[in-house]
Amino acid sequence: MTTVLLIRHGTNDWVKGRLAGWLPNVHLNEAGQQQAQALAERLRSFPLAAIYSSPIDRTLETAAYLAAPHNLPVQHVAEIGEVRYGDWEGGELKELSQHELWPGIQYYPSGTRFPGGGETLGEVQMRAVRAIDTLRAQHPKEMIALVSHADLLKLVIAYYIGMHIDLFQRLVINPASLTAISFQPMGPRLLAFNEVGSLEHLLPQPEASAPSADATPDAPAAAEQSE
Repeated sequence: MTTVLLIRHGTNDWVKGRLAGWLPNVHLNEAGQQQAQALAERLRSFPLAAIYSSPIDRTLETAAYLAAPHNLPVQHVAEIGEVRYGDWEGGELKELSQHELWPGIQYYPSGTRFPGGGETLGEVQMRAVRAIDTLRAQHPKEMIALVSHADLLKLVIAYYIGMHIDLFQRLVINPASLTAISFQPMGPRLLAFNEVGSLEHLLPQPEASAPSADATPDAPAAAEQSE
């Protein structure tokens, strides 16, 4: 069993306003730095075996916060990098929403290509899933973290939970949020989605020893289990 933590980068001044894409020098702002630091603290006790990141400034900066408490290098993976938005890269969302392709991006992403040499979201999904499957195969029975971008993460999550790609916009991934997927013999299992609070429930739990034959639960415990 391998557990993959899918993490979106912290916020920056372009979030909700423009499509940053692969443009350089889009950095975490003060709020984004605080988000990344808080997430790093929540993950401090997690047994991370490796940290992989999109090779873009805002993801690398977020990954650096996560890596520091574990003394791990941040490994760059281009295949989990941002969508190639083509001519839309750097554009303002309020203007792009008026473009004739906008409905296709929202409701038919599997067959709509971003103009000017951009990708389809189906292509993004496939390159990202191939990369993640390769990485998790390298870490059997371990926990790894991947830092990437909202659209790519939504596409990946949709794939692993069996949601059709044309419905992926129904998912929401907030800055510095964490989604956890466990890859088990019976298939992937979604353990957490878009978490920004406590992550204690994701820590590996010690195996409980089998109770003796004459052991009986006390009354409060039995009542608690029945609720």
